[in-house]
Amino acid sequence: MPPLTHPARRAEYELASPSSMCDLPQTLLEPMLLEAAAARIAAAAPDERPGVRSDTLLVVVGRGTNDPDANSNIAKIARMLWEGMGFGWAEAAFSGVADPRVDAALERAARLGFRRIVVFPYFLFTGVLVKRIYAQTDSVAARFPEIEFVKAGHLRDHVRVIDTFLDRIGEFAAGEPKMNCQLCKYRTRIIGYEDSAGAPQQGHHHHVRGGGIEHPHPHPHDHQHEHD
Repeated sequence: MPPLTHPARRAEYELASPSSMCDLPQTLLEPMLLEAAAARIAAAAPDERPGVRSDTLLVVVGRGTNDPDANSNIAKIARMLWEGMGFGWAEAAFSGVADPRVDAALERAARLGFRRIVVFPYFLFTGVLVKRIYAQTDSVAARFPEIEFVKAGHLRDHVRVIDTFLDRIGEFAAGEPKMNCQLCKYRTRIIGYEDSAGAPQQGHHHHVRGGGIEHPHPHPHDHQHEHD
């Protein structure tokens, strides 16, 4: 049972978390997407012999937002894939808004002494950003010919991604959408973003046209907002 839903900690959890809709942990969604991510990476960089991934560094690339909570998910995903798949090291990078950007992260990764670097875009769909990630990978690879750079496919239509969508639809149908936004900067005071707590929510992606939300959005939530 997840620690935040354990009966022994129920009162403590409710006191710390005034929004019941948002605070139910995504105990099904995150593992399914992690499985899909691992499958995409394994397809691009199979573990052909024991220990081969210990010589490989994994770079997980997220969209990048102005919400530190959403960005921290990419770091968590990178760490879980690193340990779960036996990589020698892992780094998180972002295609925009947040740092480190892809090119800077790859430049740093290339100097850590690994013989292979796997770049995995944690994206549902392809498009300009995924193509840019691959182009930046090619650019850095050209400067470090002694390192093998592997471009893993994005999440796309993996069966576990489909399962995640179906599970999410089921939550809405049952009237119990489960969000994971306990540390959303609009919901609670976060170091460096204290003034955002309780403020009208703005679009996480500054470069996305129409990404802003103009109406006030105080917490607790009365409807959903997106975390990448």
